[in-house]
Amino acid sequence: MRNFILVSVLLMACFIKAQTVDYKELDRYIEQTVADWDIPGLSVGIVKNGEIVFERGYGVLEVGKKQSPDEHTLYAIASNTKAFTAAIIAQLVEEGKLKWNDKVQQYLPYFEVYDPTISHMVTVEDLLSHNVGLGTFSGDAIWYKSELSTEQIVRRIKYVPQAYEFRAGYGYSNLMFITAGDLIEKVTGKTFKENVTERFLKPLEMNNTIVSVNDYGSNKNVATPHGRTDGTNYAIPHVSWDNVQSTGGLVSSVHDMGKWMIFNMNHGVHKGDTLFTKSSRNTMWNLHNSMGVDHVNRNATGSQYSGYGLGWFIGDYHGHFRIRHGGGYDGMISTVQMLPDEKLGVVVLTNGVKAPTNAIAYAVLDRFLNRPLKDWSKEMLSNYNNWKSNDTRIEDKKATRVKETKPSLEVSQIVGTYHTPAYGNFYVKEVNGDLQLQWEHSPLLNSTLTHFNYDAYEMNWDHPQVWFSFGTVEFEKDAYNRVVGISFDVPNDDFFMQELNAKRLD
Repeated sequence: MRNFILVSVLLMACFIKAQTVDYKELDRYIEQTVADWDIPGLSVGIVKNGEIVFERGYGVLEVGKKQSPDEHTLYAIASNTKAFTAAIIAQLVEEGKLKWNDKVQQYLPYFEVYDPTISHMVTVEDLLSHNVGLGTFSGDAIWYKSELSTEQIVRRIKYVPQAYEFRAGYGYSNLMFITAGDLIEKVTGKTFKENVTERFLKPLEMNNTIVSVNDYGSNKNVATPHGRTDGTNYAIPHVSWDNVQSTGGLVSSVHDMGKWMIFNMNHGVHKGDTLFTKSSRNTMWNLHNSMGVDHVNRNATGSQYSGYGLGWFIGDYHGHFRIRHGGGYDGMISTVQMLPDEKLGVVVLTNGVKAPTNAIAYAVLDRFLNRPLKDWSKEMLSNYNNWKSNDTRIEDKKATRVKETKPSLEVSQIVGTYHTPAYGNFYVKEVNGDLQLQWEHSPLLNSTLTHFNYDAYEMNWDHPQVWFSFGTVEFEKDAYNRVVGISFDVPNDDFFMQELNAKRLD
């Protein structure tokens, strides 16, 4: 009895200690982080023990304007949508409409990857675990800013090159989650938007969350996305991701995402209503694709294991089981992180590309875990700035430009149509004396071409681009000085234009 009383006292002391988070101090820390990172604005939400305990906005909705974001401000959450996609499929499994190990071609006979045999082997589960054999972000240039339908995108996946053996590696694949959305629509006969709205947004009362940037309606509490160049933030237009909603289409607020985190940490139950079972919860939150960690020199989060489940990254934060995901939309970065055993979650939504999402999330986790306080913002900002300053790809290319060269090809020789099966057509045209490169399915990627050196031309984008800036296109010749194709060189970490190198048609 005496031991029982002692244990109870100790547990109560730990509980009291865990609740003594200084929200005013945390608020000041976030404010300072926003200023130090020079991000236009962001919102933060924290849930603990099934309740939203903190939510606030910082900065401004748009540079040059005064309105500030709050807990209901809408931001594109991009790849944080993937968890919703996995949850929809979990429900379909429970409804008996498909199985995790069903072959994808059973529902989408036109689905193919780099090899016919592998194409037949890919399962529903494989779509959600980044293990099919495609490289990280490979093929994203096919759908980015394109007007292709979801099915048209899926039909082009077979042209994306293999990066590693099937189920023998990790490659973050938006294309597979796009395929999952196509599968959901074919199985249910309803759009992805209808599915996610009926199955989760309405039941969870995520009343402000929408599935398209075209659905803002009269709501003016919307963050403006921003690009960044030469140390300055600038506002950019919202870009529709309607054809890839299942990989990154949702637009939400920290208040609504707080409800989503509470629901997930309650393992599929909302107000007594089971939206998916514990079995489905375990399926989504178990490792399906394991990644290595350094057990000799721990990383900054003390990670002991790491991998991907279905729609979620799985791992730990200094020994505490952690579920997380990030999102990157044009001009907006976000993170959702949960420690389910502690019933603790944090969401950070931003409207800039230089974004301290992890710095804020880790600062929150440390305070609730009573860990020694570390200035994550200072450390990560230094790392970010060093990374940027060490990325000299564009400067190196410009420095090696051979000036005062002239093209060996006349404009009349390079004007024409170029085709790649992975995407479609590119058109090189002379318009009012300017040489233009036009994308058949992605007019927002059109550019005006100016001579760079030899038979290479710089692409001057007609519309603002966030993920890349400088780029060239080179006209390739055969032994008879006839133009046979074009090749892209656009240094960036997200969209690999060289996968779209095209052959001349006419």
